[in-house]
Amino acid sequence: MRKHAAKSQDDATIDMTPMLDIVFIMLIFFIVTAAFVKEAGIDVTRPLSQTSVPQSKANIMIAVSDQNEVWMQKKRVDVRAIRANVERLRAENPEGTVVIQADTAAKAGVMTDVVDAVRAAGVMDYVVSTRDQ
Repeated sequence: MRKHAAKSQDDATIDMTPMLDIVFIMLIFFIVTAAFVKEAGIDVTRPLSQTSVPQSKANIMIAVSDQNEVWMQKKRVDVRAIRANVERLRAENPEGTVVIQADTAAKAGVMTDVVDAVRAAGVMDYVVSTRDQ
């Protein structure tokens, strides 16, 4: 009897392979469904606002510097290229919104050009980034 009891304890191992398969499948699922933020690439001094509201699904960032340069995805872009870039990024992530980060010293004309390009790309749910007082 003792030999039989010792033998059954040795055979009582747990196969970890199915659990590892499930963990890897979950990891792949989370990587594929994750939404990545497309950063603008520069820091700007955003204007103050009393009525700012946090944005939860901001994925496409456009920055306008104090020298009126437009930046997307850490690269300087021409105002005429904003529409194509926004259309491409919006095709990658249709749920994301466009956030325009304009410096307080940026000209209003450049900001208007950026907004026009975003709207021409078919995006109507864009926001202008501000900071709380």
